[in-house]
Amino acid sequence: MMSRTVFCLLALGIDTAGAFQPPARLATGWTRTTELQSTNDLYGAPTKDLPSFQAAPSPNSMPVPGARGPAVDDATILVQGGSLRTWSYRSPLVEQVQVVLSTEGRPLDADIELWHGPDNTPCKMRVYVENGQLRPFSAVIDTPRGPNTVAIRNIGQLEFPFAADVYANDVEDPSPDCLAASATIQGGALRTYPFDTLVDSVEVLLKTDGRPLNARIELLQGPNNNKQVIELYTEDGFDRPFFCILETPGSGNVVRIVNTAPVEFPMTAAVVPHSVNEEMAAGHHGDVVLGGDLAW
Repeated sequence: MMSRTVFCLLALGIDTAGAFQPPARLATGWTRTTELQSTNDLYGAPTKDLPSFQAAPSPNSMPVPGARGPAVDDATILVQGGSLRTWSYRSPLVEQVQVVLSTEGRPLDADIELWHGPDNTPCKMRVYVENGQLRPFSAVIDTPRGPNTVAIRNIGQLEFPFAADVYANDVEDPSPDCLAASATIQGGALRTYPFDTLVDSVEVLLKTDGRPLNARIELLQGPNNNKQVIELYTEDGFDRPFFCILETPGSGNVVRIVNTAPVEFPMTAAVVPHSVNEEMAAGHHGDVVLGGDLAW
């Protein structure tokens, strides 16, 4: 039987010596050059004459001439919708920080809290701005007796990110006119402050004699047209007063301050112009000129 099997293999011309050996191309170290590419390369320009094992440059990483990037600096952080960012200051020398929030023209909706120790929030506010580019939010938060942490949460949708910046150097202070213009607002009462078209921004300073501070600050432009709203709470209005700067472009701007606390918790408020449009003020004389009465 064995002799018959050998005879049949020889007759068919099958080489039994190399039946179970690897192919010659694998045994001699056969290789093939393959260019590494990503999915971004499928939608970019075709790459030619690239060396082996060198990935093509991604179109997303190449600079685009004339492209406009986000208008933020190195210290500004982009806060996406629904996310939270914190800034911690361990040094007790940091007594004030300034918070600046802005967008590219979309609405801004944020929660700002000051954390001082575990489960202690001495100051918090809810901020809404109709146009974060035209009216950026800028406020000063007092941070005595560190360490303190400023938490900013974007409570808007994913389509409404905003840029946030918190810094402790060169913090803006109330002007002498603002400190001298304080008026008392009883609990449950409100007061309005209309401003002329020449005023580009106003200062708002709220404080108490040591009692809690609950207030609502509204920037109106037209009847019941809220351009900016701030809902504020501070556990000690004397130790942690609230100071902010509201941008008031255009005409018909009115700042409304509401003391949302009970009658036992009065507060003092000061609202004065911060910056005035000098170019418009130079041509504004305040006199009414009737048609035909202007001399040639």
